This record gives sequence, C-alpha cells and structure tokens, in this order.
Amino acid sequence: MGKVYHHAVQIYYEDTDHSGVVYHPNFLKYFERAREHVIDSRRLDRLWREKHLGFAVYKANMTFQDGVEFADICDIRTTFKLDGKFKTLWRQEVWRENATKAAVIADIEMVCLDKNKQLQPIPEEIYKELVLSC
Repeated sequence: MGKVYHHAVQIYYEDTDHSGVVYHPNFLKYFERAREHVIDSRRLDRLWREKHLGFAVYKANMTFQDGVEFADICDIRTTFKLDGKFKTLWRQEVWRENATKAAVIADIEMVCLDKNKQLQPIPEEIYKELVLSC
C-alpha cells in the first residue's frame, strides 16, 4: 500500500441510529465516496459511457473499533494496491479528530466488470494512473 489519500466526511443526524451513533452500513457509502475521489468521478463516468466498464466491490471486511457520532468530522484515509490485471485491494480507515486509533477499518477488494457483469482487465489508462499514484 502506497500513498495515503484523505477525504473529509461530516456526520449528519440522518447518518445515525436512535443513539446518535453512525448506522454501520453508512460507512460503506463513505468509503465509496473516498475511492471515487482517488480514481476521479469524471474518469469513472467516461469509462462507463465510452467502454461500458466499471468497478464493483467483490469482497468487504470491516472492523468496528470505536463509535462515530453525530456532528463528528472524520478523515477517511485510503490506500490501495493493484492485485493483478482485474482487481484492486483497498484499505480504508475512519479517523475521528484527535483519535489514537481508527474507528473503523475496512479491507475492500474491487474488480473491473463490463456491462454484462463479466470480469475485465482494468483499462490501460486507469491501470497506469493507479500505478503512478501507488
């Protein structure tokens, strides 16, 4: 895993359960947004429109170490590495301000698929960009 990417997320009331703690599936949304910032939403949109290729989560493993609460502003820290021509491995962590450990840690595997949901090699231009940023 190489460079660490940072993406700020503010926790809104709608993100929480009745106790004011983030409802656990919402972390997947935060991680998705952070990954889009790494690859670039415009590039992902162009990839789908021009080549009918996209990325899908193949596997996700999340560990919850601390609660994240309403009004927190968290830093989503993202690293990744390529795992062959079809798959990327992402480590994403949610850090609360002044924390000594990550509140949530996720290891996410993503694959490249075509519009028929068939596995495809990561396109050359995306692959090169990812290699350069590792």
